[in-house]
Amino acid sequence: MRTTAVDVQSVSKRFRLYHEKYSSLKEKVIHAGRVPHEDLWALRDVSFEVPEGETVGILGRNGSGKSTLLKCICGILQPTSGQVVVRGKLAGLLELGAGFQQELSGRENIYLNGSMLGLSKRAVDRMFDDIVDFAELGQFIDNQVKYYSSGMYVRLGFAVAVNVDPDVLVIDEVLAVGDERFQRKCMERVKQFQREGRTILFVSHSPDLVRSICDRAVVLSDGEMIGMASPGEAVRLFRERLLAAGDVLGASEAAAALDGATAEQPPEVRVLSDPQSVRSDPQSGDVAGGLPPLRLAPQESRPVRFTEVTCLLPAAGERPYVLPGEPVTIRASFEAARAVTGVVFQLEVRGDGGTGLFRTDSEILGVTCDLEQGPGTFEFRLEAVPLLDGSYDVNVGVETPRGLSDWREPACSFEVMNPSRSTGFVAVPVSGALVAGGALQSVPAGR
Repeated sequence: MRTTAVDVQSVSKRFRLYHEKYSSLKEKVIHAGRVPHEDLWALRDVSFEVPEGETVGILGRNGSGKSTLLKCICGILQPTSGQVVVRGKLAGLLELGAGFQQELSGRENIYLNGSMLGLSKRAVDRMFDDIVDFAELGQFIDNQVKYYSSGMYVRLGFAVAVNVDPDVLVIDEVLAVGDERFQRKCMERVKQFQREGRTILFVSHSPDLVRSICDRAVVLSDGEMIGMASPGEAVRLFRERLLAAGDVLGASEAAAALDGATAEQPPEVRVLSDPQSVRSDPQSGDVAGGLPPLRLAPQESRPVRFTEVTCLLPAAGERPYVLPGEPVTIRASFEAARAVTGVVFQLEVRGDGGTGLFRTDSEILGVTCDLEQGPGTFEFRLEAVPLLDGSYDVNVGVETPRGLSDWREPACSFEVMNPSRSTGFVAVPVSGALVAGGALQSVPAGR
């Protein structure tokens, strides 16, 4: 049994929001030192364990408590109640330039951050060159960091965090900062840590990043832990919670949408259209993995909602699969509760294990979608599916200028059968020819 590296035990964190500030002695005496305030609970009774060597992502909307949770884990904030136990050396990169002193040089800040992490000067001396090489700041290392660009800031901060040999690495969203080359470099170091059995916690707004490198993920909403599950299920919970937030419409627009909504939802076919279908018993609250039931906002309160999503195959009457290179049409029927402009329809195709293969939307395709009230249909036509054997899930979403209005994951699926002897994942047209050492013989493509 693996040792628990991070144990978060019923952690709650309260902040006080002051609406007035008394600056004079007279005001303080009159009010007896009491300043009107209200309590804001950034975290409420959050509990989970992270075994040694596991990578855990944290998903949630802005303001859901992700950064507060990481700060409690790192010891920067003390929980109002509960406790956090971390076993091993911890290094955290919580925000751009955290812990840097503006008037000090990059060199001096490396030693300062090293001492804050409990390292001796001799230990920092040993790793100094590696830090500078990783950050690629050789010619700027003796300049004051107040003159650094944002990219230089994050390179130096990340280089310090990953080179102090931590047992637990905590990262808050900074993987999205920097150019593409540096992001790949950071991800390679993260994967190296995974191979070495280090424990990693990180916040990201990229579901694909969570899917690709995490073992599990925690989903937070308004300071409460919605669940901890596999990456695919966590992303599903995260997107459902976006819909449950009820902020895609203002109050007046929601009322208008309710007035224009249909009384009955058309029957659904061949789809997992209702995100609640992942719940075993919504009435009892029992769900797979012990997660609490989600209470989604009523579908009628969303301006656009899907009613049916199907995959249309070119030979559906003859065979239940497609061949590599054949077309597939994804037909998404929807109901618009009112007239909406600037709607964007989204499409994802995913393979085994939730691996993202392709993503596009109507905006990328140059299709303007201004909807009238009532039913409608949008089609994505995959002109030639370049895939080999496997079953592939199709996810669809619809977004209005105010946010995500509906998301179906999976919405439908299709199967590809590869008749050739080629193996792999992608069908690439290939031809071969013997051009030396014998008579010229052409070999047909795809064999």
